[in-house]
Amino acid sequence: MSTAAATRDLSRPRSAWKRASLIGHQFRFDLLSFTRNSQARFATVIMPILFLVIFIALFGNGRVPLGDGVTVKTSTYYIPGLTAFGIISAAYASLVVSVVRQRESGILKRRRATPIPALVPIAGRALVAVVAALLMCGLLLAIGAFFYASPLPTHTIPGVAISAAVGAVSFCCVAFGVASFVRSADAAQPIVQLTLLPLSFISGIFVPLNNVPGWLGTVAGFFPARPLADALRGCFDPATTGAGINGGDLLVLGAWAAGGLLVALLRFSWVPRGE
Repeated sequence: MSTAAATRDLSRPRSAWKRASLIGHQFRFDLLSFTRNSQARFATVIMPILFLVIFIALFGNGRVPLGDGVTVKTSTYYIPGLTAFGIISAAYASLVVSVVRQRESGILKRRRATPIPALVPIAGRALVAVVAALLMCGLLLAIGAFFYASPLPTHTIPGVAISAAVGAVSFCCVAFGVASFVRSADAAQPIVQLTLLPLSFISGIFVPLNNVPGWLGTVAGFFPARPLADALRGCFDPATTGAGINGGDLLVLGAWAAGGLLVALLRFSWVPRGE
């Protein structure tokens, strides 16, 4: 090993506490960058709220069937679905675009050349996505309660929190996996929209599931958007008992998280794809 390589290796922080401190510092930096990014703020915060207002203005705040004879207000139906959309926007759409942009501009390559452990920039950006997703979840719940008289879940609050957290982590893993296939920054946004919007329509996020053909709904169940929306929507179902934790939906999200993480570990690149 060369003297320079040995020096750099010895300078890499070893302790778990030091790594956690570095991740915290990176998280604060990435969070500040995220809050100053108007495009990220619009896609993550403003767009789900706009959709909620538009859908209720178009369809009214009547009753939407959930199945088994149970109906809820239109706002109560759309709030968990659009919460899922906000989580996906923060943890998947914004993350794919950010990772590809930083990779292709050489930022990731320069960070990899520093003594900072590779885990730090990845974990910092992933934490920003998770926090943004959870904040979006709370904001939509509050808007629904105060402006549309949509009842807040009480006994199912643990289900809402766990579903949102698992969904955010799952889509973060998927984002890193998908980013490894995107070869240019210009292609990132179109690929994100190509994967996000069709799944949102067939997963009951924009269109009530009773209007989605059965076979199409079944197909959507194999992708992570519908399990996340269903897990959150179940917490608003008046017939739900217990904490509202849907193990089946969370299992599907966990499987996608594992798959996305595996792909990312095998294909993740620190250097621009053009090199």
